[in-house]
Amino acid sequence: MDNRNNIDFDGIGRFFEEHDCINILTHKSPDGDTLGAGFGLCAYLRAMGKKANVLNSDGFPERYSFMYEGYYDMEFEEECVIAVDIADTALLGASLLRYAEPAAIDLCIDHHISNKFYAKQSYVDGSASAACLILYRIFKHLGRPISDIIAKCLYTGIATDTGCFKYENTVPAAHIAAAELMQYNIDFANVNRKMFDIKSRARLKAEMISTESMEYFYEGRCAMIIMTTAAMESYGIEPAEFEGISAIPLTVLGVDIGITVRQRHEKVFKLSVRTTDKLDASAFCRQFGGGGHIRAAGCEINGTLEEVRQTVIEAVGRLLGMKV
Repeated sequence: MDNRNNIDFDGIGRFFEEHDCINILTHKSPDGDTLGAGFGLCAYLRAMGKKANVLNSDGFPERYSFMYEGYYDMEFEEECVIAVDIADTALLGASLLRYAEPAAIDLCIDHHISNKFYAKQSYVDGSASAACLILYRIFKHLGRPISDIIAKCLYTGIATDTGCFKYENTVPAAHIAAAELMQYNIDFANVNRKMFDIKSRARLKAEMISTESMEYFYEGRCAMIIMTTAAMESYGIEPAEFEGISAIPLTVLGVDIGITVRQRHEKVFKLSVRTTDKLDASAFCRQFGGGGHIRAAGCEINGTLEEVRQTVIEAVGRLLGMKV
């Protein structure tokens, strides 16, 4: 737990009790953890009799529909705002920029070591495998019943952020929480199949294109995928199909840093960085205003494709102490 936190589990419980109309923010390009935390918390608050909605700049991908089946937007005048799994307001996305203003977010619950502590109150535990693991601890501490849908959301977040419990961030507490959540009616085997085994034809095509276009640098210690909007459009592949592609470069033998560069706008590129235990992905991304976890992090770089490509290659060279 970060010593800059200014709220504990009891304080979070009081916060829930004291507010009735709550918007929950999830980060752009949503993954299983931010959506699991968002919809899990929303269901928990609604069970308390509160009004709550989940907001996301990019919408909710269909592959996560089992978490928001039956979800509907409630009408209310916003009273307070909670951010889940968001280390920096830069991750909110274009349609949620109004919440990037100072003190616009009342409470942040997160597990990123790079958290900027932008909210009025924060609970950040960088040792937790997922934001959903923190929420599970909070819910257990507060003692209210956890429904099957809440359990399914939290299990999904923990499973996806640990790579089905194979990533280095898989702490023992993640296994314990998952085992306890599996006792609910969540069909965990089907959740894992949807998250890790089932792939659309478009996704398989995206993986094929990414693998074929991968570049190698520094004696094979760095592998990089670059995907422009023009390329994605020409192949007829939706951006959502590229989620998780960032894990591919690090699967290559001998690679210590894998980088996926994906164009978001004309001169804006998103970097997803994965590293072995020899390198710090979060430190690498911090030099570009990003961050995340030690082995998985991200950032955005502005410029033309060639400018961004050269900037990244040079930064990797400095990190490795090597020349191209």
